[in-house]
Amino acid sequence: MWLRIRVSLAAAACLALCFPACQQQEAPPYKGYKMAPYTVKGMRFVPMNVEQALRYDMVGIASHYEARGAAGAIGQRLYKGQLYAAHRTLPLPCVARVTNLENGLSCTVRIADRGPYIAGRLIDVSSEVAQRLKFHHRGLARVRVQVLSVGDGPYKRTR
Repeated sequence: MWLRIRVSLAAAACLALCFPACQQQEAPPYKGYKMAPYTVKGMRFVPMNVEQALRYDMVGIASHYEARGAAGAIGQRLYKGQLYAAHRTLPLPCVARVTNLENGLSCTVRIADRGPYIAGRLIDVSSEVAQRLKFHHRGLARVRVQVLSVGDGPYKRTR
C-alpha cells in the first residue's frame, strides 16, 4: 500500500512539474529598458542609451508589418489594430511620434519590437499605423520619427 501511495505521489509531482511547461506562457517581464546588443543575420546592433534616444529625431523610410499575435522583442504580444512599431537601435520600450512627410498625418506608437532588417528602412510600423498615416496601400512612406518617452512605470523618462 505504501508503495502505491509513493508511486501516486511521484506521478503527481511529475505532472505538476511538467504541466506548466506544456502551457504557452508570456515572456518574463523586463527590468527597465531593453538595451542589450544583439545580432541578426550576422549583423550586430548596439541600441542607443536613454539620453540619446530622448534626443532622437530622424527622417527616413517606413514600412509596415503585422505581427499577428507574435511576441515583440520585450515579450509583449502584438495584435492587429494596435499602434506599435519596430526599430533596430532605440531602447525598448519607447513611445514615438511618426509623421508621414507627404501628407502631414502623425500617429503616436509604442516601439516594442526590433527591425526592420531591410537596408534603407528606418522603422516598421503596424498596419494600423500605416492605415492612419495613409500609406498602407503603397507599402512605404517617408516619415519623421521623434521619441517622446523611453521606458515604462518607474523607469519612464520623457523628452
